Amino acid sequence: MDESNATLVQPRAVDAARGVSWWTDAWALFAKSAGVWIVLALIMIAIYIALNFVPFVGGIVGSLILPPLAAGWLLAARKVEGGGTLEVGDLFAGFRDKLTPLLVLGALLLAAGVVIALIAGVFGLGAMMGMFMGGARHSAGGMMAAFGAGMFALLVVLALAMLLAMALWFAPALIVFGDVAPVDAMKQSFAACLKNIVPFLLYGVLYLVAAIVASIPFGLGWIVLLPVLMLTAYTSYKDVFGA
Repeated sequence: MDESNATLVQPRAVDAARGVSWWTDAWALFAKSAGVWIVLALIMIAIYIALNFVPFVGGIVGSLILPPLAAGWLLAARKVEGGGTLEVGDLFAGFRDKLTPLLVLGALLLAAGVVIALIAGVFGLGAMMGMFMGGARHSAGGMMAAFGAGMFALLVVLALAMLLAMALWFAPALIVFGDVAPVDAMKQSFAACLKNIVPFLLYGVLYLVAAIVASIPFGLGWIVLLPVLMLTAYTSYKDVFGA
């Protein structure tokens, strides 16, 4: 990455209220072609459901293609914002543009997921052994200690997953729009999220509320929430990186 490109992708800190604007701006983009956005979301869901039926390989492929699919949403969002007509094929635009670095990003996601799973397995095994030993000895203290170990393991995994999410949130956009290398994109994404932790906290609260509401009518609300959620990656990128 050259000097001029490094300058272009430097993140900025935005006001806390922008955590709300990312949702409203995403909704405005969604409203322009709501039907097609929903079709794109359904296709993506169908792809991952199909991959779940393929043991082992399906999970690997799912991780690898996630960044190119996310890039498709980003490119489609920019197209719609510029007055273009959204098409179903736009979902796969990421497979035509910057595919190699996006697949590398997917491989990094896969590797990080394996590490987190291994850490969870180690902690989980320790908790199970503790519960077994505590139960065998009829020790309430041993059982409580094992429960505490299990809760600690859960917190560690959640913390690691959050750090990974921060590193990935802006990474596809930085690759597609900023021509940033995958590892550098993850570093920039993490730095941008850290610099804007307050608006992201507000964004997260709104997401939790929306997720609860979307889940009430048999989860049907996710048909709308999912595409809007995907579009917030674009609106937040534009805001934080001014691109």
